[in-house]
Amino acid sequence: MAQVNTCLKRTFTIFNIFFAIVGGIIIALALLSQVMTNVNGGDNLEGRTTGLLVLYIVGSVTMVIAILGAYGAHKESKVCLIVFLVCMVIGSLLMLRVGIPAASARPKLEGMLENKFRSLLPLDEASDEVKNMAESLQTQLHCCGLFSYEDWEQKIPDSCLCNQEEELEGKCQSVGYTLLMQPKKSVYIKTCFPIIMYYVLLVIDIMIGVVFTLAVLALLGMVLSSIMIHQLRYPDRPTVLLSVPAIFTTPPPKYQELHNPPQY
Repeated sequence: MAQVNTCLKRTFTIFNIFFAIVGGIIIALALLSQVMTNVNGGDNLEGRTTGLLVLYIVGSVTMVIAILGAYGAHKESKVCLIVFLVCMVIGSLLMLRVGIPAASARPKLEGMLENKFRSLLPLDEASDEVKNMAESLQTQLHCCGLFSYEDWEQKIPDSCLCNQEEELEGKCQSVGYTLLMQPKKSVYIKTCFPIIMYYVLLVIDIMIGVVFTLAVLALLGMVLSSIMIHQLRYPDRPTVLLSVPAIFTTPPPKYQELHNPPQY
């Protein structure tokens, strides 16, 4: 015999289906971010692998918890629902613990990264690792220097150079050092730092959106699972129906109380 209200069970099942879809969307976003950053040279971005790994883990865990909740509702299993409730409580606390500091730190992120990248200048005097990373970004993103081609001072690498087609498209500028009698070079107009920031903020915004969406869903899951556990714990308790109290009912008219039928 079913111990849980049928409407509540269906609502909880639909919630878990939606919860599982959200988990799939998170995994899809992680795949999309990975593809976009690979195509545009973002595979060298610091923290990229960690961010993508977090998205994959969160998406997978979300789908597993959703399946657990749907199974618990279908079988009316108190153990599964309690485990689901505990996961929702822990998940909501973790999401808020991560999401609130991340959202408050986002406006400061660009300034922090700019200061860090400026500490690497000049690039021609940086370590080989930094030089290789910068040249790889320049080749794949078609940019030159982090903030300007002058970041390389007098040793502009070949990764900054444009081809003839790009020159015709207006993507290049001519630079040279006439005092040293060096020929002018055609280098990319775009710099790399704005492009890097675009992809960093894209990943951060996706993660913040995912975190707060999961926090709201976790709170809703807590409410629904708590109600179902309560119904399973007290299966014989009658359903309380809303009714109008007797004190608010309209009394009969006075003339009905005083009226007496004639006696024959």
